[in-house]
Amino acid sequence: MSDYSFDTLQIHAGAEPDPATGARQVPIYQTTAYVFKDADHAARLFNLQEVGYIYSRLTNPTVAALANRVAALEGGAGAVCCSSGHAAQIMALFPLMGPGCNIIASTRLYGGTITQFSQTIKRFGWSAKFVDFDDLAALEAAVDDNTRAIFCESISNPGGYITDLPAVAKVADKVGLPLIVDNTLATPYLCRPIEHGATLVVHSLTKYMTGNGTVTGGAIVDSGKFDWSASGKFPSLSDPEPAYHGLKFHEALGPMAFTFHSIAVGLRDLGMTMNPQGAHYTLMGIETLSLRMERHIQNARAVAEWLERDPRVEFVTYAGLPSSPWHGRVATVCPKGAGALFTVGVKGGYEACVKLVDNLKLFSHVANLGDTRSLIIHSASTTHRQLTPEQQVAAGAAPNVVRLSIGTEDARDIIADLDQALTKATA
Repeated sequence: MSDYSFDTLQIHAGAEPDPATGARQVPIYQTTAYVFKDADHAARLFNLQEVGYIYSRLTNPTVAALANRVAALEGGAGAVCCSSGHAAQIMALFPLMGPGCNIIASTRLYGGTITQFSQTIKRFGWSAKFVDFDDLAALEAAVDDNTRAIFCESISNPGGYITDLPAVAKVADKVGLPLIVDNTLATPYLCRPIEHGATLVVHSLTKYMTGNGTVTGGAIVDSGKFDWSASGKFPSLSDPEPAYHGLKFHEALGPMAFTFHSIAVGLRDLGMTMNPQGAHYTLMGIETLSLRMERHIQNARAVAEWLERDPRVEFVTYAGLPSSPWHGRVATVCPKGAGALFTVGVKGGYEACVKLVDNLKLFSHVANLGDTRSLIIHSASTTHRQLTPEQQVAAGAAPNVVRLSIGTEDARDIIADLDQALTKATA
């Protein structure tokens, strides 16, 4: 369906009328296992000689439809869905890494990702080096013989910083490493990282892709363009796999090597499975993705412009504002808009931020984003609490900062709610 436009793909990609019933919407295949036709059929499936369904920890028709739709929207060769965005990050790294290996990660990442990369992955024997990706020389210099990937967000959480993806991709290509881009905040409607040189794209489907705050989910999309055999650094994909009688994934499966490995080994052994009902909710959410993102962008721009003029506000980080140092990247990286998440510096510091959060009525104070509802959180005391003060500032989550996720309500109501709460917070 690659010839169709985005608006058509978000409705039709990955979905066909159910062959058993003719059902137009993708059914929820709420089943654990699937009956084999005969012993030979089962053997072919387990040997990866035939594509099909074995066990829902690995594959499920509802989840597969979602994976195919996300891959189509991102322009990838294949995709795998899993239980959360954090699961997607681990699954993206799993075939690439080994004990003693490292990744180069942007300093501008979601606080939970910084914690995952700086603390949790150490238990696998992996490590991360954090670099300001605006300093391309420092990025290249950080690469060593044990580096296996470069990781960034297209639009960062919480500050709404936009990464210069084409420039970062050139560095990744020069040093022969895959570039992994978290595209959660942009969605493929605003940014398609593969077109800018990304190897892998990860998503928290929990956010804008589903759009209604009902499920958690993640996805990994493979561009199918990276040569996993060229350097000898990725033996999981280039060397014989003992569990499959010496199968070499990249040699045998080419552009689909990463996707099949993530299913046959990653989901098999890590078990980060997405449930079919969650996949169904996300499929329905994606059907209106472009419509919702247009309204999110429209509202975010209006709210950010109003806040920037307000004397009670120190700064607004929205890249859609001409005053933003990253505004120039919008036309290249996110030509349809700069997203709907940004931070606001509130005069009065930490205490004023807390009062603002407590006095809002329309906004919901939650640790989520990308909902149709407008959301707020004080990152320094919540999502980024585990970070040091220096890391909080580097991540754009200083104590005087709140993060806004602008919803699809009437922009006038959003602004009125912020106005009354700011009055109380800065009195």
